[in-house]
Amino acid sequence: MHRLFAELEPSVTVTEQNLADRVRYILRSNTFDVTELERLRREAVPSSGENAAAEDVAPQLAEQTANVDATVNTPVVVDLNDDGTVAQELELEQMRSTFEEAIVETRTTPLENRPRLPRLALSKQNRAVVRAQKPMLVTYLEASRDICETDSILFGAALAVCRIIGARLSTAGRANGQSSAIPGWRIRIEESIAKARVLIGRLICFRSGNTRRRIVRIVRMAFVGTNVSLSQPDIMQKLTERTDDLKQRIAAWGKRIRRYTERSTRFNQNRLFQSDQRRLYKSLERPIVGGTGPAPNQADTVAFWRSLWSEPVNHNEGSWTEVKRKKKRSQCAGITPMDPVIITPDDVAEAVRRALNWKSSGLDGLHHYWLKGFTLCSPDSFRGAQPEVAPKPLHYWDHSFGS
Repeated sequence: MHRLFAELEPSVTVTEQNLADRVRYILRSNTFDVTELERLRREAVPSSGENAAAEDVAPQLAEQTANVDATVNTPVVVDLNDDGTVAQELELEQMRSTFEEAIVETRTTPLENRPRLPRLALSKQNRAVVRAQKPMLVTYLEASRDICETDSILFGAALAVCRIIGARLSTAGRANGQSSAIPGWRIRIEESIAKARVLIGRLICFRSGNTRRRIVRIVRMAFVGTNVSLSQPDIMQKLTERTDDLKQRIAAWGKRIRRYTERSTRFNQNRLFQSDQRRLYKSLERPIVGGTGPAPNQADTVAFWRSLWSEPVNHNEGSWTEVKRKKKRSQCAGITPMDPVIITPDDVAEAVRRALNWKSSGLDGLHHYWLKGFTLCSPDSFRGAQPEVAPKPLHYWDHSFGS
């Protein structure tokens, strides 16, 4: 089916798995009836040599249809042994449809536009839904050819679980919905300072003779809870006292921000001293300064490193270099070479098991909870999922080997 699609639509790039997903989704959603599907197939097959092509394609189409039907009709059983109160009206057909839609959506969505996965309550009902998704993953994971595709499949399964149980998903994406680096306490204090400055400005305007209705209303709100009235003869003195009081509050809030910042800095430095002293001393010697200029483009970066590593350089070596080499060989002769470090699937599984549930070690935002929950992702299923160009970070090896 993929070869026939490539011949009919050479300009469209699609993988075999993605094409099978779309065919399965069309068949499941009953978008076209049998007559319409037959008409589309006849229009798609070229008229020249149609009989010969039909003879060659018919067995393949029959086999693909059988595989799709087998996948669709695979029985999925929700384990109710742990919790007999799980809602039995949870339709497996609807779960399959939601799962397939989430897989297709994840594969066609850029990484930065994926929704942020929420934290789920560790209830028996949620665990039962996660277990029900495992048999649906088998067909997709066995057909996965690289680590990025495996990651998209697992993310789609997690997204389907969140939608089934009704969890709230962020629709803004992780690129626009990133949490601010400013702590909440500082934001609250800065908001109070901003409101106080606005109120000071209104009081100064009223003292200068501005008696507009909005200004008068705000001035009255400034004296709520006191016995001060705007008709009192000493109202100007009261306005001055109120303005000075607000200025003193702003100064106190500013000192509080500095005190809290110093305390937070000390706390982070003490914690970093316990975990990574080298990093602490480097940060003290050379503070981290964020770049304000434009980022270099890919062409300039490639040209810079290519000039350093790809072009041969002829060095002028004297007699002292050979003496240095011999001395270095004699010093290193008695050193036993280090054994090669081999990361096995069991090592990755142990690292995932020890990781925190709601932490994500990669840019995809897939929590370790899902790697632990989809325990059907055994190491034997992904030994062929090797990186194609360059080794990926350990987070992607977690996805390839599973837990």
